[in-house]
Amino acid sequence: MYRRFGKRAFDLVVSIVGLAAISPLLLVTSLLVRVKLGMPVFFVQQRAGCRGRAFNLYKFRTMSDARDSSGALLPDEARRSSFGDAIRRLSIDELPQLLNVVRGEMSLIGPRPLSTSYLDRYTPDQARRHAVRPGITGWSQVKGRNSLGWDAKFKNDVWYVDHLGVMIDTIILAKTLVKVVACSDVAPESEFLGTKANLEQPDG
Repeated sequence: MYRRFGKRAFDLVVSIVGLAAISPLLLVTSLLVRVKLGMPVFFVQQRAGCRGRAFNLYKFRTMSDARDSSGALLPDEARRSSFGDAIRRLSIDELPQLLNVVRGEMSLIGPRPLSTSYLDRYTPDQARRHAVRPGITGWSQVKGRNSLGWDAKFKNDVWYVDHLGVMIDTIILAKTLVKVVACSDVAPESEFLGTKANLEQPDG
């Protein structure tokens, strides 16, 4: 019952109330991103959702649009700023995803939505992570976030799909709040090249 109806109802209530409650923070952050990093305010990228369906994910932009003389974007390190790092460390950049939750493309809790380009790189077991809506936070995030290697992340995602329930979601929410307050396990995410390629590289 919770998987089919309760989870979606919970997502809607919390995300709508949450958006109303944090609207001043969203407005201030939007203005600061506009002033410090320029337009656009939001980073929009196509991600794979439930059953692999593509959707546009929204986050606050955390890097500038600086380019070289030929017009190509500079490397990530050259486009980073203390402001962008701060809102990422505090997870403020993730807040616009509440709009994705309201629209039914995401859940508050579930496997993190990844690039659609990864869809043909999963093993059949790893692909099971798409059996549920992706989440703003999830079991893999509270177990180590980007400090985990890809294999460990996917094992956590599939474990969540198999054990989804109100108790697990409650535990994940509680652990997420602790990690956000502590600003822990925040690290850049590497590209997933496929299980074989990933195992040939160090975790990171």
